[in-house]
Amino acid sequence: MELNELYLKTAFSCMACDGEISAEELELVKENANSSTLFEGLDIEEKLNEFVAEINDQGQSFLAGFISDIANAQLDEQQELGLARVAIRMIEADNKIEYSEISFFKRIRSKLSVSDEKLLDIFKDETLFDMCPEVEPEDFLLPDIMAYDDANWDVSFETIKLNILPG
Repeated sequence: MELNELYLKTAFSCMACDGEISAEELELVKENANSSTLFEGLDIEEKLNEFVAEINDQGQSFLAGFISDIANAQLDEQQELGLARVAIRMIEADNKIEYSEISFFKRIRSKLSVSDEKLLDIFKDETLFDMCPEVEPEDFLLPDIMAYDDANWDVSFETIKLNILPG
């Protein structure tokens, strides 16, 4: 999987891990597509619709497969930090951070070799937590009460849909 597709799949998985995709999350994908090279060369609408069909069909297995994609990717430190930045921005995009999203990030984090200190640096460089002051960046790095390999999310994925199409 190419890096741009892994970044888009990261964004999608973080959008969908709570069982719904908000307009704010889609707007962030659209902004990234228009103002950066994160998803360069991809047909964003086609890939998102493909991911929607897959998660509706596969449910939790889609997210578990995504975690495996990260584990199998050969990422350098900057690419890992980029992936973490995409994940955190997407989790924060709808102005609410749920425990399921923090737990999902911890699963992502478990497959990255970058240090906690470098992750905290990117968290502090961003204004990611302004809308959710009850959540601290360190919450994303503390050990989780759930086993990382247990891909049991308490949400349904059969009816994920895109509320608006990126364009």
